Amino acid sequence: MHGATSDTERRVAAAATRWYAANARDLLWRRKATTPWGILVSEVMLQQTPVARVLPAWTAWLARWPTPVALAADKQAEAIRAWGRLGYPRRALRLHECAVAIVERHAGEVPGNLDALLALPGVGGYTARAVAAFAFGQRVPVVDTNVRRLVARAVHGRPDGGAATGAADLAAVEALLPADPEAAARASVAFMELGALVCTARVARCPECPLWSTCAWRLAGAPAAGTPTGRAQRYAGTDRQVRGLLLAVLREATGPVPATRLDLVWPQRVQRARALAGLVADGLVCVVAGDHYALPGDTPR
Repeated sequence: MHGATSDTERRVAAAATRWYAANARDLLWRRKATTPWGILVSEVMLQQTPVARVLPAWTAWLARWPTPVALAADKQAEAIRAWGRLGYPRRALRLHECAVAIVERHAGEVPGNLDALLALPGVGGYTARAVAAFAFGQRVPVVDTNVRRLVARAVHGRPDGGAATGAADLAAVEALLPADPEAAARASVAFMELGALVCTARVARCPECPLWSTCAWRLAGAPAAGTPTGRAQRYAGTDRQVRGLLLAVLREATGPVPATRLDLVWPQRVQRARALAGLVADGLVCVVAGDHYALPGDTPR
């Protein structure tokens, strides 16, 4: 049970929420008409993917599969095709599995219970809490990289929030949330937006921040992180690129594709074979008759 909120904690949430009301991006999945399913899809798509790339994909996905029932009734192959070039296509497979589970366990409706959300395939702690807060207005801490960094700086005076969310991060964010569930959910999305747009990792725009006057990190002189930020991972020439090229061929096909066709997408045989084996192991590709490959559901009956 959450204890009494201090004046400082109340001020952080109140300031962030006021700023959000005036500065939030008008993202489609934040509109009141968005269903819990639409919010769940957005949270899965937004994992490691910029908003600009997600917007058209989310719109097309919801137009085709407006409910979990609609997606569960379609083939896994179609989900992978519709995922297109968003990256990390296992997310499409997990969304399909999630839709099937929602139909089987919850009569086709996204559950509002946190434990039930956590039990869905492919739904981790962050996604479950985000859906509980943003779709159902519940008072749960929603902690991503941006929120960890914001709270680490504004409350604890540290330059960053670490590499992964732990119990201490959840507790620190929960301590900032108002007691009222709807106000808490609003504060949660405000923290995320503030971390994404103002209190960023690369350039902290402190004069624009509503927490400027009380920020512990700023008052401590904005100390730098102890280790330099790593460079962005390269993509060209990696197994990820090869996997994407192989999947592109299979997405465009209407049935099994011979191995000789896949051989043409990448000249390095060992790397190509490793990438293809990884796709098979992940369940994104099926082996047909030993020398043909297809998306799951595209195999002959």
